[in-house]
Amino acid sequence: MIVRFKIFDKLPPFLRDKYILTLIIFLLWLILLDSNNLINRYKEVRNLKKLKADREYYTIRIEEDKNKLRELKTDNKNLEKFAREQYRMKKPEEDLYIVLSPGENRKITKRNKR
Repeated sequence: MIVRFKIFDKLPPFLRDKYILTLIIFLLWLILLDSNNLINRYKEVRNLKKLKADREYYTIRIEEDKNKLRELKTDNKNLEKFAREQYRMKKPEEDLYIVLSPGENRKITKRNKR
């Protein structure tokens, strides 16, 4: 007596159809097994959106920096103001007082201690 296990007999009738079964295998292949599966594709699309947002931010930032640089190159008063604020430069006869708000960085470099 030969006992045969008929797997297809245990499945519901709509899964016995060879086209439905092929479709299910194909979908599993797309979702899980393929190198370009849907899970990796979703991660890549999300990463692409993040990179596009970063690109937009940096293009705006570059444009602002170009405008700042143009202002510094054209007007000596702006250059002096920038040097005083950013690098804490002063004229020899002036006293320099630095007032820091609680949220500012309190790191002072050796160049600024002079």
